[in-house]
Amino acid sequence: MVKDQCVNEDYAIYNSDCMYVLPEIKKESIDFSVYSPPFAGLYNYSSSENDFSNCETKEQFLDQYEYLIQEISRITKPGRITAVHCADIIDNSKGGGLWDFPNKIIQLHEKYGFRYRNRITIWKEPLKVRMRTMVRSLMHKLIVEDSTECFTAMPDYILIFKKGGEVDEPVVHPDGLDYYAGSIPILPEMLEKYGTFDQLQKKYANHKDPKTNKLSHIIWQRYASSVWDDIRIDNVLKFKESRDEDDEKHVHPLQLDVIDRLVILYSNPGETVLTPFMGVGSEVYSPVSLGRKAIGIELKESYYVQAVRNLANVKKRFKKAQTALFE
Repeated sequence: MVKDQCVNEDYAIYNSDCMYVLPEIKKESIDFSVYSPPFAGLYNYSSSENDFSNCETKEQFLDQYEYLIQEISRITKPGRITAVHCADIIDNSKGGGLWDFPNKIIQLHEKYGFRYRNRITIWKEPLKVRMRTMVRSLMHKLIVEDSTECFTAMPDYILIFKKGGEVDEPVVHPDGLDYYAGSIPILPEMLEKYGTFDQLQKKYANHKDPKTNKLSHIIWQRYASSVWDDIRIDNVLKFKESRDEDDEKHVHPLQLDVIDRLVILYSNPGETVLTPFMGVGSEVYSPVSLGRKAIGIELKESYYVQAVRNLANVKKRFKKAQTALFE
């Protein structure tokens, strides 16, 4: 059942269970999908019995998640990409050991016609993780008391899967890349050779030869790294108003830097991007602001309402930003 929806020429978003909406989407009509599945057993996002995060066991969660992957496979165009944001999960039933959630995601996608192509590691600054999560295993005093009980600040991962079959429309960048999403666009050792990033942007703003476009080459060096250590952790949409006191244990949207990179790398302008777990709208906001269409589905009403607010000014995103994207 769809409780509410907002549909216009740029995006369609639904306050509903994704397993109600996905079967209504036409076969092989989605160009790219990106999402964070509810991290099984780690966070409870709502009190709804339809919420994946409320499964009683990992096995029950994986059974539900498998149905979703089947649908994602059905609606994704041949040869196109789905990107899944995930992490290892602390398993208290194993005395605080880790459950290899990413590996389970890989196995399920391979079962339904996707090839596992790549894993991107998103580095996290330990102190910020400690302050946000208040996890004891990152406390300095634990080093003094018993460092065998310490954890590192565990990274997030982006798992990249490509559906089998021949792609009809390749994702192309005929002029190279001109938009950088992140905090460290140019390494110190490159400054003397190339100048500042702002200088490079001005110099190559209208450059049409990707072979000689130094700006594009530098951006690609950052995006092509297997470890993204330049993601701005606080570059997220507004989310605090979406918290519910009675059932909320976690809300922290995926960073726009991450989504922007994925959207640019794996979709063409005008194509359709899907997110089955929309949250406060990040995976819709990013592609629409970058000239794509988007479909988003969110079960939790307060998240959906916040997504509507966040998307109200999506077209104004880059008017004040320091970017050559729309020049």
